[in-house]
Amino acid sequence: MMIYGVALLAACFLTGRMIGEWLGQLIGIEANVGGVGFSMILLILVTQWLHHKDRLKLQTETGILFWSNLYIPVIVAMSAIQDVNGAISSGMIAVLAGIIPTAVCFLLVPRLAQMSQRKAEITSKP
Repeated sequence: MMIYGVALLAACFLTGRMIGEWLGQLIGIEANVGGVGFSMILLILVTQWLHHKDRLKLQTETGILFWSNLYIPVIVAMSAIQDVNGAISSGMIAVLAGIIPTAVCFLLVPRLAQMSQRKAEITSKP
């Protein structure tokens, strides 16, 4: 069953990459635009849907968790091959497009942690 989790992750990754490639062609550049991000969002949505339908078995979830733990290094490696000099030389908008979402994410982490803690307290009450 663990292989199903890995297969689900691979399907989301490939679908996200195709969406990123298509989006790059749509806006007229020869690059993958947000493919890994689309993959992650798709994986979250599919996983939540499977949880909601009560179809996600523990072994399948273990396969997803195994590879999702390796996902961050993959993202860092993919980011390392991007053309940083080209982005910076193309203007401030490219720099802001990276800084602003990162800052927003850092600001949202404490709020998400509070929400998670409250949910855990609510579910643990008899």
